[in-house]
Amino acid sequence: MATPSPESVHANLMDCVQTNLAVLADHHYGPDAHLNLGAHLSFHWRHRPGELPTVEPSLAKQIAAAEDLLGLVARDRATVCGPDLFDWAAGRDLVYVVADAYELPWVPYYGRKHMEHSFLLAPDCTIIDAYANETPWGPATPGTWKPVQEQLCLPQAEVFHFEPIMAGLPRLTPSLDDGNVDGYIAAYEREPNRTRAVEQLTLETWLLTRSRKLHAAFHQVHGRTADELAEHLRGWDSLSEQTYLAYRRVLRGRDEPPWLMDRLAGMLAADRVVFDRPPRARDVRSGPLTGDELRGAIAAIASAVLGVTEAKLLDGLEFTALPRFSSFRLVEIIERLEDELGVELDPADLVPENLHRVDDLCRIAQQPGVRA
Repeated sequence: MATPSPESVHANLMDCVQTNLAVLADHHYGPDAHLNLGAHLSFHWRHRPGELPTVEPSLAKQIAAAEDLLGLVARDRATVCGPDLFDWAAGRDLVYVVADAYELPWVPYYGRKHMEHSFLLAPDCTIIDAYANETPWGPATPGTWKPVQEQLCLPQAEVFHFEPIMAGLPRLTPSLDDGNVDGYIAAYEREPNRTRAVEQLTLETWLLTRSRKLHAAFHQVHGRTADELAEHLRGWDSLSEQTYLAYRRVLRGRDEPPWLMDRLAGMLAADRVVFDRPPRARDVRSGPLTGDELRGAIAAIASAVLGVTEAKLLDGLEFTALPRFSSFRLVEIIERLEDELGVELDPADLVPENLHRVDDLCRIAQQPGVRA
């Protein structure tokens, strides 16, 4: 297989463990498969001994999500050190690695900060890392690197070999679980060391903001418009920025804003209002669609599912020519067509020659056997 591009994913929507799982998903299933990582928005936090609670998932949970959401199964796993990384990777297509960013020379955290960080290791020892973020030490940017082997003789690394499942990319719909907000907020409010509390909150709000943006991107694949979600996402961006400014103030011996925790609680409450809302209904029509109106409606549905412009589909582009097309996507198009147009297609018409172009679907949607 060709080496995947680290720029193929929406890296600014994910954390440093997710981004390279995302690259693997697109590598195996095609463009935007990784958006499945945003299907389920949860507010689950965990306790860590001697530390404040965090919404950052454990590595074990991230690996489980790779199977549940991306259809990637970890067939092999090991903890390695030193040159064992190269021995373990030999003969495998791509190896997913999680190590300490402090030891990785291509990231800004190198020699500065200890934190889990992922990358992909290709058979020719090329590093692929899609992570993108601004840091106090400069930007982390998606790219590929070919370090000398001595630079990758790491003190410890978790390595995985993932394979796609036979059933293909899981077919998911947006879901929401808002969890126990009160206990999380209370832990930060009663923390006596305010510098420690606000410093951790800068990471928490960063993670929360990215996960909401990823969930919004998944919603857009399923019919929500960017405009419907934009104001809420701007609110998360603003909170993340204000939390970082509060941290800088506390470092200088000044007070944090008194409303910071209330604002966080308010944004978490707003998640349910915004993301639990169904897609905006289409205009109610007095009768079945016909002609250009029907073509436009079907093109809009197929465009949202297949990630291609309506214009190309209206020009006759076949669905099978698109890398994102699969039997799962076709089923999604048919189901959305029936739901959104309020029709039931004749099962006898659901044969391949009727299902691969907009005009094919228009024809069967107007057949006598169709029930409104």
